[in-house]
Amino acid sequence: MKRLSKAMHPVAAYPETILQIGEGNFMRGFMNWQIQKLNDHTDFKGRAVVVPPRKGSVKALNEQDGLYTLCIQGYHDEQEKNERMIIQSISRGISTYADYEGFLSVAENPDLRFVFSNTTEAGLVFKKEDRLEDRPQASFPGKLTAFLYERFKAFAGDEQKGLIILPCELVEHNGDRLREYVIDMAAEWDLPPAFITWIKEANTFCNTLVDRIVPGFSKEAAEIVQKEDGYIDELLVTSEYYHLFVIEAPAFVQKELPFQKAGLNVLFVEDITPYRMSKVRILNGAHTAMVPIAYSCGLETVKEAVDDEHVGPFIRRMLEEEVLLGLDLPRDELLLYTQSVWDRFCNPFVKHQLLDIALNGVAKFRTRILPSLLDYVEQKKELPMKLVFSLSSLIYFYRAHSEKIKDDETVMGLMMTAWKGENQSNETVAAEILSCEPLWGRNLTDVKDLSHAVAEQLTFIQKHGMRVAVQQMLNHQYESQGEKA
Repeated sequence: MKRLSKAMHPVAAYPETILQIGEGNFMRGFMNWQIQKLNDHTDFKGRAVVVPPRKGSVKALNEQDGLYTLCIQGYHDEQEKNERMIIQSISRGISTYADYEGFLSVAENPDLRFVFSNTTEAGLVFKKEDRLEDRPQASFPGKLTAFLYERFKAFAGDEQKGLIILPCELVEHNGDRLREYVIDMAAEWDLPPAFITWIKEANTFCNTLVDRIVPGFSKEAAEIVQKEDGYIDELLVTSEYYHLFVIEAPAFVQKELPFQKAGLNVLFVEDITPYRMSKVRILNGAHTAMVPIAYSCGLETVKEAVDDEHVGPFIRRMLEEEVLLGLDLPRDELLLYTQSVWDRFCNPFVKHQLLDIALNGVAKFRTRILPSLLDYVEQKKELPMKLVFSLSSLIYFYRAHSEKIKDDETVMGLMMTAWKGENQSNETVAAEILSCEPLWGRNLTDVKDLSHAVAEQLTFIQKHGMRVAVQQMLNHQYESQGEKA
């Protein structure tokens, strides 16, 4: 049986107008699908050059000529639907580790207009150790700065050759932050002042919010494609129907990206803040909180977690009793959104693997859950014990399942170092991990009683197991009482 390629599925010869940093499931199930919609229903007509942010391989992507199948499954317009389409909006993939010069050469393309990215929360960071001469730079902002400098030189600082940059990482003010990091990197490298001026005046960095559940590859769906359509697709992706893309940008960006003309749920707004906080803290916060708890209970998917008699109710009560408190929208509106999120989690067609969500879990916790925990402490002057339990479970997860976890080497090193030593007490482990500012952005031992509560919960989890611990938390029998529960 033949593998999917343009030999069996012809592709329109559209120009490469997009640099996409991020080749993962989410971007292919969200961003590239929307680009396909633009091509199909508007005069946009562009394709993306895809670059992994890390040492990811683009071999499979190039062997399939950038083509892959997207299976959209779930309830839409009040009826069960299951459709699939071949996405053709990727032209090719380039690895900066295997072909850095090829990556830079994309900057010389006069048709290039947009940059989309998703390097996860852990990718949108400033690394002072990056250098212009690195092949490649370690960080995404480092790579982007080098790329923009190459474009600046190639077109002699022409302001018409600036780019529209839309980072899709779930980081507050992601566009503003990326712009700041690029400018700081250019200054760190002592690049010409004219280049820094060009960054500021010729390029547009947009704050964004993305929302779609994209579980990724499905063996079952791939087998159906082989049987019914007669081809092999190693890059098949599944997603839900729901999607939302919120963009904070000047009016001309909306004209150049006519998403709404393509029938897409894309909002151009003046202030993204209320949309972002609700989505990140409720949907993404629930995802991140459930992973270490549910996986340690022997569960593998989000649906299994929400259907579980202990894990599901625990996460739902954590949201309603502790997370919503820190959000500014009316409680009735937030409860409706929470219910809609729960309905999406229960989609029987979406098999979202917990370990996929576990990628860069510490950075995700810092962005998605820690603000809710700190807001609760500030308002209530006490610890939100369910959110604290999610933190304790995360720390336990990094020890108990370290071989299954994918995270930054520095994060893994800091976590593993804290657990070293046979006689290491949980009080010591909790204090060492929580005091580590590189992990959390601050010293969390400053939060009254937090370190002690985490230590007690770790002890309880280790002695009784995660299943008993979450059951006790759910039943209010364990309220930072350790062995007294």
